[in-house]
Amino acid sequence: MSHQKTLRRPVEFSGITLHSGDRVRVRLHPARHDSGITFVRSDVPGGRLRLRTARVVRADHATTLEGKGFTVTTVEHLLAALRTLGVDNALIELDGPEVPIMDGSAAPFVYLIKEAGTRRQRALRECLVLRDSVEIRDGDREIAIHPAERLKVSYTIDFPGTAVGRQSFSRTLFQKVFVDEIAPARTFCFLRDVAELRRRGLALGGSLDNAVVVDENGPMNKVRFADEFVRHKALDLIGDLALLGMPVMGHVVARKAGHALHARLVEALRLPGVAEKVALDESSAGHRIPAVAAASV
Repeated sequence: MSHQKTLRRPVEFSGITLHSGDRVRVRLHPARHDSGITFVRSDVPGGRLRLRTARVVRADHATTLEGKGFTVTTVEHLLAALRTLGVDNALIELDGPEVPIMDGSAAPFVYLIKEAGTRRQRALRECLVLRDSVEIRDGDREIAIHPAERLKVSYTIDFPGTAVGRQSFSRTLFQKVFVDEIAPARTFCFLRDVAELRRRGLALGGSLDNAVVVDENGPMNKVRFADEFVRHKALDLIGDLALLGMPVMGHVVARKAGHALHARLVEALRLPGVAEKVALDESSAGHRIPAVAAASV
C-alpha cells in the first residue's frame, strides 16, 4: 500500500512575485500525517488556510485562494511540484500574499523539495477515483476528465495569428515525466498584452527572467521546448488539480481551458457522488486502483 509522505526537513526560499512584484520569503515545513497542505501567512494574524477546503476566488492569470480576510495567489507551480513529488502533508509559511514566481516554472520547486527530501508516514495515502466522466464547456473552451488508472493530461492550446499557434501535449503523469518534461516549462505572455496586464495590477514583477515573452516575431527569449507553451498549461492544470488535496485518477482532456475552467473541474470533483476516495495501492508499475472504494466525496 502507498503511505503518505511529508518533507524530511524544512527548506526556505525567497523571490520576486509575478503579479504584485514584491519580494516574498517562503519556508516549507514538514507536517503531521492526514493534515494535508496548509498555507500560513505570517504577516496576517490567524492567516491559516487548509488546501483541501480552500476556495478559488480568482483565476485570472494565476490561481488565488481565499482565507478569512486574506488571500494566497500564484500557488499552482509549487502545488504541482509538491503533489507530483508525493508530498501529501506540508506547511507553507510565507510573509506575503503571493508565492514567488522563481524562473516561471516548477523546476526550482522540484529542486528545493528534493533538497529537503521526503519521509514516509504511517497513514495510508488516498486518491480520488471517478464514478463517471465529468465535462465542462464554456464556448469553444472545454475540459473533461474520464476514468483511468492513473492521471493522464492531454492539453491543446490555440492562439491563431501568433507565433505560438496551435500546440498539443499528452502524457501519463509519472514523476520522471513531470520532472523532465513538464516542470521546466515557464509561464508565458504576449508583449502586446503587457501594458494592459500592468494597468490591471498584474505582471508587475514579470520579466524575461521569469516568463517567455512573445512578440510578433516569436519568443523574445530562448524556449526550453518547442511546445513549451502548452507544457506550461499542463503544469498549471496539475497544480490546480492539487487543490483536491489528494491524487486523482483520470484522463484530463483540456482545450483552450485555463485556470478558471481548471477551478470549475475541481469544484465538480468535490461534489458528492462524483468520485470516491480509495486507499492507494502502489507497485513498481505505478498506481493501481483497489477494487473496493472507501468513501464517497
